[in-house]
Amino acid sequence: MTAPAIRHYLQFSDFTADEYAYLFERAAFIKARFKAYEKHQPLTDRTLALIFEKASTRTRVSFEAGMYQLGGSVVHLTTGDSQLGRSEPIDDSAKVISRMVDLVMIRTFEQAKIEAFAAASRVPVINGLTNEFHPCQILADLFTFIEHRGSIKGKTVAWVGDGNNMANTWLQAAEILDFTVHVSTPSGYEVDQDVAGIRSADSYKVFKDPMDACRGADLVTTDVWTSMGYEAENEARRKAFADWCVDEEMMRVAQPDALFMHCLPAHRGEEVQAEVIDGPQSVVWDEAENRLHAQKALMEFLLLGRIA
Repeated sequence: MTAPAIRHYLQFSDFTADEYAYLFERAAFIKARFKAYEKHQPLTDRTLALIFEKASTRTRVSFEAGMYQLGGSVVHLTTGDSQLGRSEPIDDSAKVISRMVDLVMIRTFEQAKIEAFAAASRVPVINGLTNEFHPCQILADLFTFIEHRGSIKGKTVAWVGDGNNMANTWLQAAEILDFTVHVSTPSGYEVDQDVAGIRSADSYKVFKDPMDACRGADLVTTDVWTSMGYEAENEARRKAFADWCVDEEMMRVAQPDALFMHCLPAHRGEEVQAEVIDGPQSVVWDEAENRLHAQKALMEFLLLGRIA
């Protein structure tokens, strides 16, 4: 086992297909140890800094519990504690914080903030969510799909809803891991290929009707209509997204064994019917738990590299 050169995880495209295959295998191993109550503490004496400019239940619990379970410790910073780029320049914050910890997770607004921090950091930086990308969530979602259905290569994922950070990250994942995303968004809320950072449109198809996007899909997934930071648009979005609620009819036109995912928190009766998210095809609770195990594999990989 050799320590790797410093690498960051700022968007899904930062890793290769081969590296993801390793991470999914490693996450399964780590999860099995966890379920068997067997200690797995390769990061003893390592410290993770969690910097939150956007609050989150799942991100904080999964990273904090995960680092403790790996044998390390955690420093938690909120907006008032850090104020990236406001109380001092971002690169100054990065230079200081990265001299005191071994790993940094940031959940913030603009992708430019986390990229600026990473550029000045002496330790790996993880994107816990930005306006543009949410790679840790898609890492967990893919791990969950593999657990339930095997390889996602050649499969179809239906994205119903906002062309947001989740949609952008799904498109990156499809390009790297060789599957297809069917995207259906209301007019004015489309995915921007340039923002998504993908080279071509070969790995996704756009549908005006969300029912058509779900037709034949192996996985149907969505997110809230109004992401954090866009609350002022809430009423306009409610009207625009009225036909983009994942319902039982959409699930019926998907594959018979199609899964449903949602990154949570969910608003039943808005972006998804209760009968779907609480139904037999939903794996949202496995998906939420797998943030813990996928991120443990990620942190281990960033700090230790591949473990033979």
